[in-house]
Amino acid sequence: MKKKIVLALLIISLCVNLYILGKWLLIEQWYEPSPEEKVILSEMIQKTVESEDYKKLEEKENIIAIDAGIDRNKGGVFPYYFGVSVRTDEQSYLFSCNNDQCSKMEIGGWTYSIYEDESSRLPFENRE
Repeated sequence: MKKKIVLALLIISLCVNLYILGKWLLIEQWYEPSPEEKVILSEMIQKTVESEDYKKLEEKENIIAIDAGIDRNKGGVFPYYFGVSVRTDEQSYLFSCNNDQCSKMEIGGWTYSIYEDESSRLPFENRE
């Protein structure tokens, strides 16, 4: 009886550890920024807001949200796996560095915006 309990605990422990290791290897390592990378992403958001492409976008569309993230799976070297997403009520614009020193941010692409079909997700009342 004792051997069965110990064996069951060993198997459960092994499964939990494999799950945690697998989650880290497959998801967190590739998509979760480290503390240093979070600082870099914050600076990239600031450069995005100061960029010419953002200012042109701000004039013609209603900007709702700005988010930054990394995707090491798409290949490339630093800083090309970093990106800033600017969401408007029409589309989401993907900003990225224009060179290795990341001296300027520019629009690298665009995608569907959830705000095209939905209202803001803030849980507060609109008090205008």
